[in-house]
Amino acid sequence: MPRVKRGVTANHRRKRLLKYTKGFRWGRKSKFALAKEAVIHAWKYAYRDRRNKKRVFRALWQTHINAACRANGLQYSRFIHMLKEKNIAIDRKIMSQLIQDQPEAFKKIIEQATSKSK
Repeated sequence: MPRVKRGVTANHRRKRLLKYTKGFRWGRKSKFALAKEAVIHAWKYAYRDRRNKKRVFRALWQTHINAACRANGLQYSRFIHMLKEKNIAIDRKIMSQLIQDQPEAFKKIIEQATSKSK
C-alpha cells in the first residue's frame, strides 16, 4: 500500500479557516488554534446579533414614534391602541420613516387615529 502524506489536506483546511480571520488582531489571524477559537466565537456572535438587530431597530422606531406622539400631546401606547381600534395598519418602521421624511403625513395619521367616529 502506498504511503499517504497528509500535508496537502491539513494545509488546505488551515488555510481555509485562516481566510476568515482577516482583520483579526494579534495571533488570532495567523495561529491556527487561536484563529479557530476566534472564528467560532465570531460566527456565534454574528448569528446572535443578526437576530438582536431586529429587536434594536424596532425599539428605535418605537422611540421615534413616542417622541413624535409626545410632541403632539399623545402617549405612544395610547396612539398604538387608537390605531388598532381604527384598523389603521402601518408598521412601526414606516411610521418612523414618515416622522423623519414627511411629518405632515404623520400628523394626518394622528388626526385619523384620534378622530371620533360614529
